[in-house]
Amino acid sequence: MSSLKSKIESLLFISNQPLSVKRLINLTKAEKDKIEEAIKELVAEYNSQPDKGIGLQKIGDQIQMVTAADNSKLVKDFIKEETTGELSKASLETLTIIAYRGPISKAELEQIRGVNCAIILRNLLMRGLIESKEDKKKMQIAYNITFDFLNFLGLHQQSELPDFEKLNSSASLEKILESENGDQKTENRG
Repeated sequence: MSSLKSKIESLLFISNQPLSVKRLINLTKAEKDKIEEAIKELVAEYNSQPDKGIGLQKIGDQIQMVTAADNSKLVKDFIKEETTGELSKASLETLTIIAYRGPISKAELEQIRGVNCAIILRNLLMRGLIESKEDKKKMQIAYNITFDFLNFLGLHQQSELPDFEKLNSSASLEKILESENGDQKTENRG
């Protein structure tokens, strides 16, 4: 079984935004003092070695994994290349699903696509085509298109997308999501 430090490290690595101690408590089901101790140890481990390419930043109760300052030009050039080139087929597919079904969670998106979407979501966020917001009711992040996305297409609102009403309320897609949720509920009971 993973140690708490390992779990926090994985969550920080995959998160596209800072994580609060409260969020880490909810995700790991660990006690606050144990979370804070694990964070303290991780910060010491990452930030004590000057040749590391990754560090941790902490502001208040928020913590985030960041790249080393010495590598900022290299990272900036890489991001510029990633955010100015053409979108891949997988990125276009993901963006289309978000445009028609958003706001949508990462889990729902992955149910529809059948693959992990973390890297694609990160790239779409960096390009400013989508945004993420915490859905407090569901305790998860939801993704939706941005005004920049609509401006780029010359649209005033999401409903102006081609066949929006038909695709936004697709019965077959609802069945996929319902069957996946039903399968998960059955597995949780078994």
